[in-house]
Amino acid sequence: MTVSDLSTAARIRDAAIEVFGEHGFGVGVRAIAAAAGVSPGLVNHHFGSKDGLRTVCDDRVLQLIRDKKVQTITSDNVGKGMLAALAEIEEYGPLVAYMVRSLQAGGPLAESLFEHMVSDAEAYLQAGVEAGTIKPSRDPAARARYILLLNVGATVLWMQMREQRSGKTDYGAAIRELSEELTPPALEFYTQGLLTDSSLLETVLPPESRQ
Repeated sequence: MTVSDLSTAARIRDAAIEVFGEHGFGVGVRAIAAAAGVSPGLVNHHFGSKDGLRTVCDDRVLQLIRDKKVQTITSDNVGKGMLAALAEIEEYGPLVAYMVRSLQAGGPLAESLFEHMVSDAEAYLQAGVEAGTIKPSRDPAARARYILLLNVGATVLWMQMREQRSGKTDYGAAIRELSEELTPPALEFYTQGLLTDSSLLETVLPPESRQ
């Protein structure tokens, strides 16, 4: 594949992420082609089908989220890195829209996206552990899954309620509002914890995991 082919494929992919995020996955190839400024045939030439295009979009969304998470969580100054990420959070509106639409749609592709997100979360949390910015876990995989269920589930629910209340959602503005509302209590929860007594944890953990 030539450089120009890669550029065209990337343009179609990026346009598809925005179109899928705005209109859902029922949108046709013609709408994606129009947004990318190419013919419908060129979309099929590069990706084979709409499902093939969606898989590539999944990979791109995962890559962008993963890269930003790793950059932030392994920073020499995590607080500064998080503030910088929050300052530009509107840029992630299309990615959040795509993620929400995918998980709302359900099915094997949505399940695959979520499982990849969990795997990526485990990897970047481990990167934080190795960098000394994240506490280690007794069960890194379970922790990653819980955090994703908590955060992604809250995001999907919050966005859906907002859309039902106000109609079409500006995802850039919405993710800014969501982050301003939830970041302070989330940081308190993650930094200071919740329970003062560890006996419940020790009770539910298997003996080999107890400290």
